[in-house]
Amino acid sequence: MTAGTEVFMRAYVFEPRERRQASLAAELENAGIDPLFVNADFFEVGLAPLTQPGNDVRAILIGESENTHAQIRTVRKAGCANPVIVLRDFRNSQDTSAALDRGADDVIVSPIKGSEVVSRINSIIRRFHGHAAESVVVGELTAFFDGRDPIVSGARIKLSKREHSIFQHLALNSNRVISKNAIYDAVYGMSADQPFDKVIDVYICKLRKKIAAAAESGAQYIETVHGRGYKLSAPDEFDLPAPDRPVGRGPRGIEARA
Repeated sequence: MTAGTEVFMRAYVFEPRERRQASLAAELENAGIDPLFVNADFFEVGLAPLTQPGNDVRAILIGESENTHAQIRTVRKAGCANPVIVLRDFRNSQDTSAALDRGADDVIVSPIKGSEVVSRINSIIRRFHGHAAESVVVGELTAFFDGRDPIVSGARIKLSKREHSIFQHLALNSNRVISKNAIYDAVYGMSADQPFDKVIDVYICKLRKKIAAAAESGAQYIETVHGRGYKLSAPDEFDLPAPDRPVGRGPRGIEARA
């Protein structure tokens, strides 16, 4: 992650040792992660919302306990495709292998660094959506998955935290329709102070204006698909390379290029 980059993502954090929660929260927040600390009941009654569209980008960070492997199994059995990262106190290759075999995406050993957590979450999310590279090119636009603002016609455009969060979901699903509800839930679903859903329309309008102003063609890149949602794609006059559509299956059931 580039220094000074503003990243905004949400994560559920299970850390059973209260004395470690404050320092972990500070580390994550400094890196741009909004942590919601949960207790053990989360794995029994709190997983259902995560199976809804748009919620699969919220990471689940699981601190070390005797129930870690069972919790990972529970998350996957519930149908959650969310990034699952185990936070361990010490390196243990046997335990790491077991955690990965049971469905964890990654294991990070203390000391936990927020910037590393962000990069690992971003890597998991972009691969889940079929993007192996750090960016995707859509016509004149280059969207990055590591927190950097997009480049349009060779110039970087500055996005606010909310604009970037919404744009990130459009970019991850480039050339595909994503519903307004999915975007709203991904951006605001964990917030105690949720605005009206019309706020998404407002931010989409702002994004359209910024991209069109920077594009040499002045074209619109965010299409409204009535009754379905929004799609980030290049105008018809641009010749795009064939979409990065994989064949075969890789880790976590993610399709991988042959």
